[in-house]
Amino acid sequence: MPIISVIMPVYNAELYLKAAIESILLQTYEDFELIILNDCSTDNSKVIIEEFAKKDSRILFINKKHNVGPAKLRNEGFEIAQGQFIALMDADDIATETRFEKQLEIFKLNSEIGVCGSWFTNFGDNIAKKVIKHAEHHNEIKARFLIDCTIGNSTAMIRKSIIENTTYNTDFVPVEDYYFWSILIFKTQFYNIQESLLNYRIHNDNISQTKKENVLKSRLRVKTQLLENLKVNYSKNNSLNFLNLLEETKGLNSDEIKKAIKAAHCIISQNYLHSVFDDLILKKIIYRMSTKIVKKGSNINSSFFKELK
Repeated sequence: MPIISVIMPVYNAELYLKAAIESILLQTYEDFELIILNDCSTDNSKVIIEEFAKKDSRILFINKKHNVGPAKLRNEGFEIAQGQFIALMDADDIATETRFEKQLEIFKLNSEIGVCGSWFTNFGDNIAKKVIKHAEHHNEIKARFLIDCTIGNSTAMIRKSIIENTTYNTDFVPVEDYYFWSILIFKTQFYNIQESLLNYRIHNDNISQTKKENVLKSRLRVKTQLLENLKVNYSKNNSLNFLNLLEETKGLNSDEIKKAIKAAHCIISQNYLHSVFDDLILKKIIYRMSTKIVKKGSNINSSFFKELK
């Protein structure tokens, strides 16, 4: 049995697929299976995958007859995977050659860690390279989930034993990864290697670029569920106040800012009662959020600042 199972969903990725596959096959750690699930592509993706599969027996090629979307493909990959660890990979990204080697070293030294990600580098045509840095240790990663998903999906490696019934939920598309990790982070310890081990390609087909409104709606649903862990007195009447805080909404007036800061106090007090997040880390994060919405506020005058103090 392979130590690692790599899951790669593919849909019309002919322009980038070869580089993505090669970056996996050229890993310094070689004991893995590469499960490639072709989601009924209409371009030459299938041909490219077949050519690689003929040359490398580590590739398991699954060709879908109907398009089902990446969330369902990853769930299918979880069921098929034979490895002790599962590595996620997208068909347009490029892993550095030591990614698997360095992630396995973390698991070897830390039995309590169930998910290991890393920093990653955004790149693409006419885009300046930028390293996206996420928090290193579990408590800060967990608290920062109130702001955003703080693990890069394509950088992640997971102990298969901790997945159990946790799956990607299609109800949260196109941020099903944010929802998946927000559930799993309450079941195991997370860790991010403080080094970029993946090049994340930015292009016009990225779902986060083409469906921004759906992204925002789904993000808010994930954050609502995170607040439920705190047993916050959360209703339609005050939900916007919490979300204005957690999304660091720009242009709030003085009354909206007051309500958002009241929501901030509520989150901190509820966490004191239920100990969902590390108390000190949460306070620092909430303070930064509150400061940002004040700085980004609309028509804020000096008397309002005095009132806030």
